[in-house]
Amino acid sequence: MTFDYNEILNKINLVDPVKYSRNRNFIDGSVSMLSPYISRGVISTKIVFKTLINKGFDFMEIEKFIQELCWRDYWQLIWIEKNKLINKDLKRAQEGVVNTELSMSINDAKTGIDAIDKSIKDLYENGYMHNHLRMYVASLACNIAKSHWNMPAKWMYYYLLDADWGSNALSWQWVCGSNSNKKYFANQENINKYCYTNQKNTFLDTDYSNFNSLDTPNELLKTVDLKLKTILPENGSLNLKNELPTLIYNFYNLDPQWRKNENVNRVLLLEPEIFNSYPISKKSMDFMLGLSKNIKGIQVYVGSFDDLVNQNNLSSMVFKEHPLNIHYKGAMDERDWMFSHKTNLNSFFSYWKKCKKSYFR
Repeated sequence: MTFDYNEILNKINLVDPVKYSRNRNFIDGSVSMLSPYISRGVISTKIVFKTLINKGFDFMEIEKFIQELCWRDYWQLIWIEKNKLINKDLKRAQEGVVNTELSMSINDAKTGIDAIDKSIKDLYENGYMHNHLRMYVASLACNIAKSHWNMPAKWMYYYLLDADWGSNALSWQWVCGSNSNKKYFANQENINKYCYTNQKNTFLDTDYSNFNSLDTPNELLKTVDLKLKTILPENGSLNLKNELPTLIYNFYNLDPQWRKNENVNRVLLLEPEIFNSYPISKKSMDFMLGLSKNIKGIQVYVGSFDDLVNQNNLSSMVFKEHPLNIHYKGAMDERDWMFSHKTNLNSFFSYWKKCKKSYFR
């Protein structure tokens, strides 16, 4: 992964959204690898969208890629609307739950499903997992091992460099049926096709009609109660001018272009309470801190928003819109949404139709 802002922008120019629409589900498909930078707020879905349109791509030709970007905005809007309710079963109770932990074999990357085990090892090493593999793992954890989605979702969030609790939690709920009309399953044939493996006689080597009555295989029965913890950096001294406005950056906002030319204090706020609720790995923390160096004059503060304000006699605070910022006080800048439309959230495709219509209006 790169930390340099100009190199990140260049990654947008390298995206092939036409090829993406054809092969995105294969592990070697033409995915953009922009997700970590979007999740950390370095770039926005809107910037990616506008760059591609300005390059001359026709909207209809790259509709699938735009739609996938729009999914990210949709999950964020759901998170804003529902707030902490997304931490629980959103639309209906997850069916068939027998534990609230994670299968040890998933945690240890020893499920016996080669493509899945490799993807988990890659996640630990690189902080990345292909979206199709994320669905496979979620289905394995929730629908085969019958774990409640919350802990396995936090486990994956912990290691992902593109950690985004809204997208993560709501996608896991989509897979397990608590935020969708049915559970998502993938059998061995499907996994072999998209991951170029040739496994036979695994517990997933079965017809889809058998999944609803499938007993949890022995390989997934043993579970582990994970104790995920965030290692926060040491708090250094701040050099702030309390007569100036203070811009608050955080795990979800590292935009180096935000009010770039204003004479302000710039503080990366790391609140222990947030990271206790949504832990991240050291690799994820280091990635965030590395990206923050694109912001000239940024200073890091570990503590609560109120303590930052009170300890430094700050009077004018500015922050970007995000569901985890609702306790901030001050002026809020709206985030860079792809489309102005923000209603019809009962289903993604209702929302998407409105967004698409507003573009062509």
